[in-house]
Amino acid sequence: MLKKRARKIKLLLFDVDGVLTDGKIWIFPAASAASQSVLEKSAKHKGKGGFGLHSQTLIEAKGFHAHDGTAISLARLAGIKTGVITKRISETVALRARDLRMDHVHQGIQDKRTCFEQILKEEGLTADQAAFVGDDVIDLPVMLHCGLAIAVANARDEVKKHAHFVTKHSGGDGAARDAVEFILKAQGKWKGVVSQYTVERSPAKKAKKKSGKAGKKQKRS
Repeated sequence: MLKKRARKIKLLLFDVDGVLTDGKIWIFPAASAASQSVLEKSAKHKGKGGFGLHSQTLIEAKGFHAHDGTAISLARLAGIKTGVITKRISETVALRARDLRMDHVHQGIQDKRTCFEQILKEEGLTADQAAFVGDDVIDLPVMLHCGLAIAVANARDEVKKHAHFVTKHSGGDGAARDAVEFILKAQGKWKGVVSQYTVERSPAKKAKKKSGKAGKKQKRS
């Protein structure tokens, strides 16, 4: 039943804090110019705690795991769309999402389920074709209505209780990689995607692959 759910997935969405990070939030001094975009995005939430910083001299930073970054790339190669839905607003998240070429980046979201449904409509997908990875109670409205609810190892007990799958690793320490591997292996795509990924990043292997294709064409002719 679990693998059956995973085989349907075409969209994989993540919470950020505690899922793509270990949940810690770092506050550093920053030039006002560097924090300007954060200020603009979080201005509408001013006075409401928990959405992001409202400072001209400080910036919010987070740490991400390289294994999770690779996982996002592997998901993309497999044809699975990815994205984040998070309550907090941080330019660090926006930068990381752009770097990983994620398809959906929604920050400052209190009502995650409504945002989730809007993404489904935009992609032309049904809820059972989407997975969500969360760690805290704010993620439950989406997890209770998606096809594959995934909780990270460090998730709160209430969240794990409603998850279809719990990752081996904690958030910010490879949990996203666990989620992607599980889905791609269930879909029978894992080995092929890993092979494609390594070829794309190895000029020698890429040249050898092209040479092999050229040789086959010559034999046919």
